[in-house]
Amino acid sequence: MDTFDNLAKYKIFLSAAENKSISKAAAQLYISQPAVSITIKKLEENLHTTLFIRRSKGVELTEKGRVLYDSVKKALTMLWDAEKSLRSPFHTGYLRIASSNVLCKHFLMPYLKRFSGLYPDTDLTITCTSSVEAYAMLSACRIDLALVVRPEDPGISVYHPLGAIEYIFVCTAAYRERWACADDEIFGYANIMLLDKDNISRQHINVYYAKNGIIPWHILEVNEMDLLIEFAKMGIGVSCVVKQFVEHELESGTLVEIELSEPVPPCEIGFLYNDIQPFNENILKFIRVDPIHG
Repeated sequence: MDTFDNLAKYKIFLSAAENKSISKAAAQLYISQPAVSITIKKLEENLHTTLFIRRSKGVELTEKGRVLYDSVKKALTMLWDAEKSLRSPFHTGYLRIASSNVLCKHFLMPYLKRFSGLYPDTDLTITCTSSVEAYAMLSACRIDLALVVRPEDPGISVYHPLGAIEYIFVCTAAYRERWACADDEIFGYANIMLLDKDNISRQHINVYYAKNGIIPWHILEVNEMDLLIEFAKMGIGVSCVVKQFVEHELESGTLVEIELSEPVPPCEIGFLYNDIQPFNENILKFIRVDPIHG
């Protein structure tokens, strides 16, 4: 059956997929639950495939269901955007971005401020999540642009570099004076505060530890870089942070750097996007703005 015959069913399919529930989709669309179930069943029959796995607590997309969801989401978003453009001649489209909280606060914000000033009629959606999830969202076409640590293999995605971030270990001068050891030996005595194990930055530090044969005596884990900085300022321990984020504290003497003979290698960060058609031109507009001279 021609795909166009299924257009009316896709809105219901989309709602069920995003709510992971037939009943919630029915409530959202103000139709009966049987109507949702019948529509999805007819869509599956038309496409000769199973789109959902029915579970006691709801529904979950099958592999083919996820493929259809990505295409339907993208197509309907484009259609809604086109309609909005017709209604509002000043509307300049949309842009969906994902970034970690740390990169969003310290690197993405200047771009957002500048871009919003230049293109106020572009709809922006910002998702703060882990770099791992940002990669997944980009692969699934749920976002247009990701600000991430450079992946070893970007695959088919296009990578636009922004520069490097440098990791250092810091603490208060008073905390450092507690340990009568060389800086390289601090890991065997002090509380070492790191991001949690799922974080890309933590994985980078773990590789550094393994390469240099470092086994920290005691590790404290948190899930936010800002907390690492604040805990270090409180004198709780030694935090691994991005140097660019503590330049003021280092200059004022609030924090001191642990001078390692083998520094942690820097990481490159940048924008990642898919060069697929139809291409969202707002991607290039965003990464080409000047966030400094705005």
